[in-house]
Amino acid sequence: MANQISFNDKIINVGDIIAVHHLVREGEKVRTQVFEGVVLAIRGKDSGKSLTVRKVSGGVGVERIWPIICPTVTKIVVKKKQPAKRGKLYYLRDRVGKIALKAKKRTEIKIKDNAAKEV
Repeated sequence: MANQISFNDKIINVGDIIAVHHLVREGEKVRTQVFEGVVLAIRGKDSGKSLTVRKVSGGVGVERIWPIICPTVTKIVVKKKQPAKRGKLYYLRDRVGKIALKAKKRTEIKIKDNAAKEV
């Protein structure tokens, strides 16, 4: 599927809250930095897939795009699974605060057999 990625035997879907551990090089030092946010989009095919992760830091939205085969990404941890109604969650860019983390959930509509009767 286009809106899920398998990384080290973990399935990552659009709408999940994940923490991406990646290496940051500052001069000669190398350290691991964690970027935690919502998966907005997954693009590409096969080994060319990439994922877009968004977080709000200090009231400013920050988005990062990582190719799945990037050598600087050491680990991805799924913090929370959230079912998403759409394949791309770009509408979360307009939201502010805690609601910016919540994707629209799938709902089932139950139809009764005798819903419309004439009187």
